[in-house]
Amino acid sequence: MASTSDMQLTDESVLADPKAFCAQLRKEDKIRFDPGAGGYLVARYEQLNEVLSDPVTYSMELAWERLWSDDFKAIMARDGGGWFPDAIMTDPPNHTRIRRLMEKAFTPQRIRQLEPLITARTVAMIEQHADKGGFDAVVDFALPLTIGIMAEQLGMSEVDPAQIERWAAAMIAQIGRMLTPEQMIENARIVCECQKFVIEMVKERQQTPTEDLISDLVHARNEDGEDVLDFGELVASARAFLIGGNDSVASAITNMLFILATRPDLAEELHASIDDDRYVTRWVEEMLRFAPPTRGNTRVTTRDVEIDGQAIPAGSTIITLFGSANEDEAQFPNAAAFDINRPNLARHMSFGAGAHRCVGLALARMELKVVTREVARRLKDIKLNISPDNIPYKSDIATLTIKSLPLTFRSRKAA
Repeated sequence: MASTSDMQLTDESVLADPKAFCAQLRKEDKIRFDPGAGGYLVARYEQLNEVLSDPVTYSMELAWERLWSDDFKAIMARDGGGWFPDAIMTDPPNHTRIRRLMEKAFTPQRIRQLEPLITARTVAMIEQHADKGGFDAVVDFALPLTIGIMAEQLGMSEVDPAQIERWAAAMIAQIGRMLTPEQMIENARIVCECQKFVIEMVKERQQTPTEDLISDLVHARNEDGEDVLDFGELVASARAFLIGGNDSVASAITNMLFILATRPDLAEELHASIDDDRYVTRWVEEMLRFAPPTRGNTRVTTRDVEIDGQAIPAGSTIITLFGSANEDEAQFPNAAAFDINRPNLARHMSFGAGAHRCVGLALARMELKVVTREVARRLKDIKLNISPDNIPYKSDIATLTIKSLPLTFRSRKAA
């Protein structure tokens, strides 16, 4: 077996279990260039904080642009109604304008209003499966739940959830940068379907406002009464809500269920404290640190830089490994332990950091808290129905996503 020093981020064994690989990266004096991933791997917490806190030197916009080949853009322009770069992935000052608008969708008041609705949807889905004795945590629960929640907020409740899942998978696979040219072309066709649907929704909301997030974006105005977003930005922002609003949360829900299935001690402690709001909040935060749904992201240097003595030329790709930062002993002592009493547990990198920290993190936290609470309240004896060694993961460098997780359990209502 190859040593971790000989491995690359794109190796299948590393994609499935990156812990040893990332631990070696954190020990190295210099930042490693990874030929397979095509960038410099930033693995320590303080290194990531340095990169993510400087959006001028480390550009998200340039990194995002590199994800989309000329062929992909051409297909989108020809068959998808146009090529519209993701507005939320631009650099400041344009990013600041877009983010301020999108954050209006996640105000504390709106989150409070959504919680009873999300709780009801979560309870209904758990009860649908509770007496069956098991389900696939991804296929039967996490994805349908999060897709349904976001579709409802976008005014897309009538759309087949399987269709939304297909659209999201194609977009996320492109971001993961592990596609063959043939796969890229097929995914571009799928994303075209998604975008044409979003374009029609935007046009409908322009004519007839409704009570949903897309209508909020379409009819947002600045202090002078002018449109805040142009048409391309509207399409890109609505598309980002649709794609980004479910996959990462579904992955986090799956990780939560994996923890409950493999750590019965934690499951029982959680159930015993299920009415303690502070306990559940901290449990979810430590779960996000311990098992993040996002592997990492990329930036591109806009000038020659030096990180921990490593000279990095302008135009280089930087790969920020969020999960590795969450395991950094310098920031989180005894990082391998699940400890909700950490004094700094909310400083995890699972939502990123800096200007591009996840715009929907308040909604994501609330969803995860609701689902964790209701699962622990209603299900017991959760166990894996598969060997941990056989759990399939998606092959991409952006997410650490389980594709299928068969579980067995018992309903707490059962005698």
